[in-house]
Amino acid sequence: MIITKTPFRMSFFGGGTDIPSYFNEHGGAVLSTSFDKYVYVTVRHLPRFFEYTTEVIYSKSERVRNINDIEHPMVRNAIKMLDMKELHIAYDADLPARTGLGTSSAFAVGLLNAFYSMKGKFASKKQLASDAIYLERTLCNEAGGWQDQIAASFGGLNRIDFADNEYHVTPVRISAERKKRLCDNLLLFFTGFTRLSSEIQRSTTGCMRDKSGFLGEMYNHVGMAQNILENSESDIDDFGRLLDETWRLKRQTGNKITSDCIDELYNKGIAAGALGGKLLGAGGGGFLLFYVRPEDRERVRNTFSDLMEVPFEFETSGTRVIYYAPEIYNIDLCKEK
Repeated sequence: MIITKTPFRMSFFGGGTDIPSYFNEHGGAVLSTSFDKYVYVTVRHLPRFFEYTTEVIYSKSERVRNINDIEHPMVRNAIKMLDMKELHIAYDADLPARTGLGTSSAFAVGLLNAFYSMKGKFASKKQLASDAIYLERTLCNEAGGWQDQIAASFGGLNRIDFADNEYHVTPVRISAERKKRLCDNLLLFFTGFTRLSSEIQRSTTGCMRDKSGFLGEMYNHVGMAQNILENSESDIDDFGRLLDETWRLKRQTGNKITSDCIDELYNKGIAAGALGGKLLGAGGGGFLLFYVRPEDRERVRNTFSDLMEVPFEFETSGTRVIYYAPEIYNIDLCKEK
């Protein structure tokens, strides 16, 4: 049995520039972090007592004899990709799916990490991220960028650069004290809305060329934000003000990024004292993140007393195997079936 633990991510700056159709022409970059809420994937070989040969448990349960009958496209394609046999796969998570935190990609990374471990093979952070990108974007043909898979695999507070169908991960060099201050000044609220990121990404990608000017400005914000964090002489509150600027740009890159309700919530947060914020993920619903100075936190919290606040801390480990108990598995018996 293998259990993997893979973090969610929050993207601060540069979202949208991580899409190949954009960054291969213009270059792209994001600044993001992973945090201490996780996707858990349990994988073990299925005992041969049952009529079915594969069992998958997520928001529904699937039991099949033929891999092609698995409805979950990521599971089906991942099993084929790594030639896995006779499995019980279970998904669990600290936060709901389809809420803008990279849940799907965290699952992809965690699932592949478990599969490699089942085979007794070591897969680097780079390999897991790249394989998850291939799984989601090519095999499952889901629209979207590359940042989520990389953030889930590597973990930490990073700048990720994209160009020429490649990416490079650079940790943000920030003192522990300054990093804690940044985390303490961020408040995360669940709006209660869920959406499919791939649908929103398609609406954004379809007009990518028309929005390249906005995306170019959002790309520039990545460097500005990195400088704010790494320069100890900078006012860290400028990070929050820059979040506000990048959110106002992002909402112009697609007609499904926001809604009247989301705009109303965001404006309420700013009126209560938040310096800036954004809707996490591709847009359309999920979690609202605000940057709030200590003296304004209670006022912002009171403003959103009807929403669920999610306390969090940054994490640095990325995906990892937290339980490893190899099993004896006879592949020849499987072939006889």
